[in-house]
Amino acid sequence: MNINLTLILQMISFTAFVWFCMTYVWPPIIHALDERKKRIAEGLAAAERGAKEQELGQQRALEVMHKAKTDAAEIVNQAQRRYNEILDQAKHDAVAEGSRLKHAAEAEIEQETNRAREELRERVATLAMAAAEKILQKEIDAGAHRELVESFGKQI
Repeated sequence: MNINLTLILQMISFTAFVWFCMTYVWPPIIHALDERKKRIAEGLAAAERGAKEQELGQQRALEVMHKAKTDAAEIVNQAQRRYNEILDQAKHDAVAEGSRLKHAAEAEIEQETNRAREELRERVATLAMAAAEKILQKEIDAGAHRELVESFGKQI
């Protein structure tokens, strides 16, 4: 066998092999690599979008939390103001009720004092009549001397 013939046949075989690979093997490999490249690029773009959306979501969450804290503080302040209003109203009502009870007690004390004075006058008048009866050794008619007894009670 001739070396030149072998080399030429090998070159023809290699050329046929290269042509076969370039025609049938290489395009699907290139196509698969291009699709993989697109998927990787899309994945990276999606990852970047996801990172941006996550950052925006975190900012929104911080804003919502800040607003919620502000609203909660306002609600607490309103509750405190309402509590103070209710407390002041309760104090005012308690003072008014205490004043009313005090006036009612004073009026009742005044009535009891007047009742006690009247009862004391009647007893003193009865005692005075009993003493005068003993002194005079005779019975005094209370009906006949009512004006005298009343004037004596008023003097006492």
